Amino acid sequence: MEHREVVVIGAGPAGAVAAALLKRQGHDVLMLERQQFPRFSIGESLLAHCLEFVQEAGMMPAVEAAGFQVKNGAAFACGDAYTYFDFRDKFTAGPGTTFQVQRATFDKVLADDAARQGVEVRYQQEVTAADFSDTGPLLDVRRADGTDYQVKSRFVLDASGYGRVLARLLDLERPSSMPPRKAIFTHIEDRIDDAGFDREKILISVHPEQRGIWYWLIPFSNGRCSFGVVGGEDLFGGGGQDLMTTLRQMADAAPNLKRILKNAVWDTPANTIGGYSASVTRLHGPGYALLGNAAEFLDPVFSSGVTIALRSSKLAADALHRQLNGAEVDWQAEFADPLMVGVETFRAYVQGWYSGEFQDVVFYRNAQPDIRRMISSILAGYAWDTTNPFVANPQRRLRMLSELCRAGAPLAQPA
Repeated sequence: MEHREVVVIGAGPAGAVAAALLKRQGHDVLMLERQQFPRFSIGESLLAHCLEFVQEAGMMPAVEAAGFQVKNGAAFACGDAYTYFDFRDKFTAGPGTTFQVQRATFDKVLADDAARQGVEVRYQQEVTAADFSDTGPLLDVRRADGTDYQVKSRFVLDASGYGRVLARLLDLERPSSMPPRKAIFTHIEDRIDDAGFDREKILISVHPEQRGIWYWLIPFSNGRCSFGVVGGEDLFGGGGQDLMTTLRQMADAAPNLKRILKNAVWDTPANTIGGYSASVTRLHGPGYALLGNAAEFLDPVFSSGVTIALRSSKLAADALHRQLNGAEVDWQAEFADPLMVGVETFRAYVQGWYSGEFQDVVFYRNAQPDIRRMISSILAGYAWDTTNPFVANPQRRLRMLSELCRAGAPLAQPA
């Protein structure tokens, strides 16, 4: 049996940042990753708020040196309508630019930097059982060669993402409040020569006839793009079509995408993911806390996943550092409740996107600059800034804005 102070399950962004933050505070950290890096993942368009945590974890030099595509905002298109939000023009203080990344490279950059800072990283290590009895957390781990060992620690942070290790092993999973949806996606050599296309923004396009279907187009710095379409689980793959045929037909259904991607080389097989929205009955327990997608994942539409993951890493690392140094920590008040402020903000706007309310606001042409700056802050990831009226009361504010948009009224700053 091996004894460690902290074990982090998963070496993705949430795990790497949490591990680095704790190591920088002087703690012994072991990070266990089931896969071998680099490995493919979606979630490639980061929000500006993410970089605050990357900076605090001492990883910005490594990220900047990797040469990722700079991102300064989000563009939206539907039929002939087009608008964009510049993250540098926002309500909340903080970084106004970020990056669009190929996650295989980005995740390895963060994990390698955590290792550079002294975190022990072990790949191809699968956590198969977990015991959180009074004697302290005990994990059973299986190596790639099939042999097993045990690790006893003072605390475990689960950053396993879609693997949801502790949620499964401890029976914490519960149905998500989000309806089931499905995405089909690929990487392409984009060869975009459209003068109106901005590589420094993610492009989110809406199907011209079905507002519940939307597309992402995420440019990378190497002349390639991530492209995907999202809709209800019953919308794709009818008639025995392969995924790439379905994806290209869906792209052709949006006139702006057909024009922008007219020269694209579709050189990578399409893939699909469905039923990705997830939730848990609790975010923490005696000896453990769940980070990022290992606990809650909403929807890819506003690229909130990595932001929620890194925010959870920061909150958990701060609370755990205090606890390991002998302080009494209220994990609900210091970790779960603060984290859920942003999660519920994002949830309101994701639900509003699919209901059409937020689409009304995004495409409205008669909004005052102050309103757009408040919305821009949320789209940039600052969903925890409760001085922003659209964070403090997101559902009511969004409903009010949508009603004004549909009535054609000017949007003034809310009282």
